[in-house]
This record gives sequence, C-alpha cells and structure tokens, in this order.
Amino acid sequence: ARIVGQKLGERLGQQVVIDNRGGAGGTIGTEIAARANSDGYTLTMGTTSTHVIAAGAYAKLKYDPIKDFEPITLVASTPYLLVVNPGVKANSLKEFIALAKSQPGKLNYASAGTGTTTQLAMEMLKSAAGIDVVHVPYNGNGPANTATLGGQVQALFGSMPAVLAQAKAGRLRPLAVGTPKRSPSLPDVPSVAESGYPGFDASLWLGFFAPKGTPAPILKRLQTELTGIAQSPDMKEQFERNGATALTATPAELSKLLKVEIDKYAKVIMAAGIKLE
Repeated sequence: ARIVGQKLGERLGQQVVIDNRGGAGGTIGTEIAARANSDGYTLTMGTTSTHVIAAGAYAKLKYDPIKDFEPITLVASTPYLLVVNPGVKANSLKEFIALAKSQPGKLNYASAGTGTTTQLAMEMLKSAAGIDVVHVPYNGNGPANTATLGGQVQALFGSMPAVLAQAKAGRLRPLAVGTPKRSPSLPDVPSVAESGYPGFDASLWLGFFAPKGTPAPILKRLQTELTGIAQSPDMKEQFERNGATALTATPAELSKLLKVEIDKYAKVIMAAGIKLE
C-alpha cells in the first residue's frame, strides 16, 4: 500500500496518507474502510485474508466483502512458500510428505495465527497429501518465522515476502511454492502443483476497493491510475524484489475472483473446523 500510495499521489497530484489499522487479521481496518464516505477519498487495500478468508472464518464479521465495497483492481499477488527448518530431513516436498506420513502427528507447523492464510495454505496441503501435521499458531508472521528458524516448529507455509530473505540465505529450506507456476523470485523451487498435486493454488492477492456507492467516474479514474502503476516497469521490479508479482484486473474480474475464492476457502475453513469471534 505504501509503495502504490506514493505513486498514486504523484499521479493524482495530492498526498495519499497510509493509515495502518492492524488487528483481527486486518478486519478492524477493513471494517473502518467499509463505513467511510463513498466519495473516492478513502480506499482500502484488500487481500485474500480480509476479503475472502474473513468471510468464512469469522462468525460475526462486521462487513460484507462483496456488498460493502466497490472492487477497483488487483495490483499484485504473492505465493505462499513452504519452508522447513534446515534440521528437518527433507529436501523436497515429496520427502517432506513422506516424512510426515511416517510420523503422523509428530511434525509441527507454524502460522501467523488461527484462520490466517498461512494456516489455510498448510491445511490445503494436508488435505491434498493426506498428512497429519500439528498446527501451532503464533501472533503474526514475525513470531512464526522466528519459531521455524529456531526449530520450535518444523515447517511454515509463509507468505513469500515474509520468508524470502531467510530462504535465499539458507536459514530456511524452501520446498515448494503455492502458486500453479514457479515464482521468478525462486525459479529453482518447484510448485506444489508440479510436484504431484495439480490444481493446488495457495497465494495472496492484493487489490484496491472503495466503499459501496462510490461514483462510477471516480472508480474509473482510480482503476486507470492504479492499473498504470501496477504495470509500470519500476513497480514490477519493486514487487519482484519482495517476492510478489504485479497483477491487474477489471472490477468485474475482481468481483468474480472474490466469489470464487470465498467459496473455495469456505470449504477449507469448514474442513479445518475454524471459527473466529
């Protein structure tokens, strides 16, 4: 949001202020954005977490990801990366799954918290591969990474920006990326899909939304500017350095993506028995 916001301010000729509102998987800030004036001056950067997973995981979500927002465009996506502590005797996804099957319920995996995409990515792998690894939730990506680095847990299906530096430095061993294709940031690391689980897709997308009722001309202007930013060569380079890929979508495409992903993750959430207050 900060990188894109700076560019958006330059294009619009006015300052864009980034107001971080953390907590509850991003739902606190998203609720505030949903209730903002629909004049085009308040936007929210929505993600798979805030606009998809929250819809299925929270019993009393105080906003509707579809009814309360106008989709504008996607700007980036980033895969989830399965990493293990170097002490784990697995150098590939196949070896990790074989190890897990030989020791059901003995291996642990970290997440950034219950109901987060880092948990659901691993729950999807557990279901696809038929393995039993134990979930250990932490309060955010930082503590989950630290626990995996320290060997308190064996594995983490982390977001690429959060684990990329450690993976490149060899402090965590990357086994597979969650997107259908390999990531340009780690071209030698295969995807889960190509490793024997076709159709597997665990990635985090990031896009911009406005409050419902924002006038169409304003939405069109914002879409034009945000799409131009995401497609610019310097932005693509900045995203790639952080393990992300520049991405765009029309409002109709983003709306369709929401509905498809909400349905997909609702099934994963139900199978995992996740329910958040």
